[in-house]
Amino acid sequence: MNVLEGKSVFSGIAIGKISILQKVDTSVKRVHIEDVEAETARVEQAKDTAVAQLQKLYEKAVQEVGESGAAIFEVHQMMLDDEDYLDSIRNIIHTESVNAEYAVATTGDNFATMFAEMDDDYMKARAADVKDISDRLVRVLSGSGDGDLEASEPVIVVAEDLAPSETVQMDKSKVLAFVTRKGSSNSHTAILARTMNIPALINIEYDDSMNGKMAIVDGKGGRLIIDSDAETLKKFEDMKEEEQRQRAMLKELKGKATETKSGHKLHLYANIGSLSDVASVLTNDAEGIGLFRSEFIYLEKDNYPTEEEQFQIYKTVAQNMAGKKVIIRTLDIGADKQIDYFQMAHEENPAMGYRAIRICLDRPEVFKTQLRALFRASVFGNISIMYPMIISVTEVKQIKAIVEEVKKELTEQGIPFKEDVEQGVMIETPAAVMISDLLAKEVDFFSIGTNDLTQYTLAIDRQNAKLDNIYDSHHEAVLRMIQMVVENAHKEGIWAGICGELGADTTLTERFVKMGVDELSVSPTFVLPVRKIVREMN
Repeated sequence: MNVLEGKSVFSGIAIGKISILQKVDTSVKRVHIEDVEAETARVEQAKDTAVAQLQKLYEKAVQEVGESGAAIFEVHQMMLDDEDYLDSIRNIIHTESVNAEYAVATTGDNFATMFAEMDDDYMKARAADVKDISDRLVRVLSGSGDGDLEASEPVIVVAEDLAPSETVQMDKSKVLAFVTRKGSSNSHTAILARTMNIPALINIEYDDSMNGKMAIVDGKGGRLIIDSDAETLKKFEDMKEEEQRQRAMLKELKGKATETKSGHKLHLYANIGSLSDVASVLTNDAEGIGLFRSEFIYLEKDNYPTEEEQFQIYKTVAQNMAGKKVIIRTLDIGADKQIDYFQMAHEENPAMGYRAIRICLDRPEVFKTQLRALFRASVFGNISIMYPMIISVTEVKQIKAIVEEVKKELTEQGIPFKEDVEQGVMIETPAAVMISDLLAKEVDFFSIGTNDLTQYTLAIDRQNAKLDNIYDSHHEAVLRMIQMVVENAHKEGIWAGICGELGADTTLTERFVKMGVDELSVSPTFVLPVRKIVREMN
């Protein structure tokens, strides 16, 4: 038995034969040509053909993985029309008198290298995209087909890397899992794998001798197990059977309302930490995003993310959610989430220290950059904003004043934004609970962060393993606080939800509904289990 360790892109179990993907050879030769104009015309014709192919791929992907997963093929079409990219191809043809295939391949390599060397992980992942569109153009120019790939039987597809177009073109009934040596969890292929609910691993160092061998993809453990013994095989077969049974049962709930038998409706959203998580939101049929932890944008970088970088992420999430609610929490760092470039001093008790909204109000230039990006992105979907770690009405009024400054600046600069963006606060301190009647007059909604609320209410550091035995998220004090917040919200005509881990606790779902909680936001994989509980209630 041979066990190869890698990284999981999407969990799940697959058992079957390995099929190592042999890609179409897109290598080209440099050929001197005389008629550079004719060669340039060949590029234009090939580009039109490639765009048409991508449009077909987009339409196919929409049917299989939805608009979010298919969006990459619209991006590829736009990349093929990028003037910088096309100018480079034309320039190489004209200045070097070479064939179109060579000019396209060279440009593709140059642009891919440029993206790969960028500091931003998202931009690095675009290197694979520019290589993909260049390979497609070369195939069209050389008449070697459009790169359709099919497996002859259900197999575990193993490859050096997979372009998004290759992923979508495969017959999904023949693909058990994806395993690649390269790739990243930020790549579009990874997003598509998650959207298609296909187990996937990256960073697996395989060799060609494994082709045709029986293997197990352990999507949870991030392992590829080759030629397993009988005991291991039986264990994973049993796990896969249970996984399929649970999935089939929950799948029946997709598209159905989250409401009790008596017709009481509950909004059921999902929590995410990055753009790549949106696919899982859609796959699990959440009604929207109840918590986008924007701090991960900051945590993944070596310096402050720019307004434009943030804007592009918020815009893309809003577009992909296609009008469904997207609640974005402003920067929530400090405590257990430290960032070096913020240069924050050491604290004896960081959980109660310089964190979240306190940092934002103390560093308005950082806060305003994020708010500008959020309001700019608001015109592309249904974005709401919520502010963490609130303890006073004064803080809310300070936030409102900064928001008005941002709106005024955007208006003066002629930058469009939605005037009526819904704004709310997180209720995660006992102080916020006790003045929730006052806070409700100032905001559009409450979202209860039960992780911190439990910590502060019980005076127990949730990071301290020694206290696990007395850390009780079901403590009656915590549940009574939730009830108080909901009642005070409703008195002022605003809604109240829960976005902490407690929202996914199905042993409390019925109690939350009876409390009058309007919304639960949970990890994507918990959406259908919670919906099941709600639909079984009277």
